[in-house]
Amino acid sequence: MVIDIGNSFSKVGLFDKNILIEYKEFRLFSVDDIKPFFYSKTITNSIISNVSSYDKKVFEFLNMNSNLVLFDTEIKLPFKNKYGSVETIGNDRIALVSQASRLYPHKNVLVIDSGSCITYDFLNDKNEYLGGGISPGLNMKLKALNNQTARLPLVKKTQIKYLIGKSTETSILSGVINGTLGEINYIIEEYKKRYKKIVIILTGGDLNFLFNHIKNGILADPKFLLSGLNILIELNKKE
Repeated sequence: MVIDIGNSFSKVGLFDKNILIEYKEFRLFSVDDIKPFFYSKTITNSIISNVSSYDKKVFEFLNMNSNLVLFDTEIKLPFKNKYGSVETIGNDRIALVSQASRLYPHKNVLVIDSGSCITYDFLNDKNEYLGGGISPGLNMKLKALNNQTARLPLVKKTQIKYLIGKSTETSILSGVINGTLGEINYIIEEYKKRYKKIVIILTGGDLNFLFNHIKNGILADPKFLLSGLNILIELNKKE
C-alpha cells in the first residue's frame, strides 16, 4: 500500500509488485478510509508520503498491520541524492525522482508535478538528483490574489482559450493560467538548452488541465508519484 497525502487530496494505491491493482482518492482522509483495504486484501508493506497534516492514527494502524517503510535518514534510494538540504526535501519529490531513476536510467529527466505547488525535479544521466524548483500552483495563485488584496475576488479555476481578459474575473484567469503555462514552457526550454537529450514528465493533480497547452515533447503520467513510492517499498521492505 502506498499513500500520498497532499494539500488537496490524499491518494491510496495498492500494488502487486510493480502493477497498480487498486486506486482511490479522498478529500478528507482518516484511518477509517484504509481499513477496508486490509479487510479485502493481504497487505504486507506500506509507505506514506506526506506534505500536509494527517490523522496520526493512519501511521499507527499501518505500523501495526504492515511493514511500514519510513522516510528517514536510513531509507535506501535508487539514485544519488546531491540536494543541498537533504533534511528538508519533500517525500513526494523523493518518490518522483525514484520513479524517474527506474524508468529512465542513464538519461536526463525533468519531472514536473503540477499540484498545490508546481515542483521541478531534475535527475541527470549519471543518476544524480541535483534539485529543481518550487512555485505556486494554479489554485494557490488564485487564492493568493483573493487573500492578499482588498477587492479581487476568489475565482474558480476554469479552462480558457483567450489571452485578453475582458473582466476582472477573466483577467485573473488569463494572468494565472497563461502565466503558469508560460512559466512551465520557459523552464522546459531552459532545461532543453542545457541538456540536449532530456525526458520531460508531467504529473500531478492539474495534469489534465495543463497538458494540452504545453508544447509537444513531454510525457504524461498521473500515477508517477505512486509508482515511485512503490519502488521505495521494494528497495526497503523487510524480507
